[in-house]
Amino acid sequence: MLARVLPSLMVALCLLAVWEVYSRFSGVSALILPAPSSVLRALLLNRNEITGHARSTISVAVIGFALSVGFAFATSVALHVAPFAERGLMPLFVVSQTVPLVALAPLMILWFGFGHLPKILLVILVTFFPMLLSLLSGYRQTPSEFRDLLAAMGAKRWGIFFRATLPSARSAFLAGLRISATYAIVATIFAEYAGARRGLGIYILAAKNNFRADLVLAAVLVSAALTLMLLGVIWVIDRLTVRGAQMDHA
Repeated sequence: MLARVLPSLMVALCLLAVWEVYSRFSGVSALILPAPSSVLRALLLNRNEITGHARSTISVAVIGFALSVGFAFATSVALHVAPFAERGLMPLFVVSQTVPLVALAPLMILWFGFGHLPKILLVILVTFFPMLLSLLSGYRQTPSEFRDLLAAMGAKRWGIFFRATLPSARSAFLAGLRISATYAIVATIFAEYAGARRGLGIYILAAKNNFRADLVLAAVLVSAALTLMLLGVIWVIDRLTVRGAQMDHA
């Protein structure tokens, strides 16, 4: 594990060192480009306030993401068993992904207020499609010989689905899950930026209006950490379920 992340870690440390040196000796104003050490200092000094906003952001992102996973799975099963519905609905799902967040987020706030609901709905809308697409793609990867064998052994439609089709979609689903996880925090922050009482988005907006680039970057650092945390949870789920998946295929 360490060998896989070490090259990326070294590159990141080199970039931070270059940034630190440039910020300190180039004469650029700290209001425009604060040094990484200044960003870290601002994060430590304001950790309690930033933590409170981060809790609001992660709670909305997790709830929206969890609901999105459930909706994507239920929809994928419905479309898989009813191909005519897939042909009718998939173009609509594709079109929904063309609506820009910059237009959608303010509308959600206008329609549903400044509570958690519009942010959760936005997270669902942003993260739903990649998981749906990955699940449907995974279902199609089921070996026909496996389905035929189960059918010959007397397995019914749902038995074939749970024993062959669903396990075959595991890898594709996890890939879609990782893609959606990177969108969840971003969508939440964007919704907060459009209008919220608490959250990293509204904190970033307030810091920007006060010309505190160090606080803006500190909040961005925390948002990146939250995204990595979600990806870490997915990695743990992958490791915990990989043995069962291998046994099923065996």
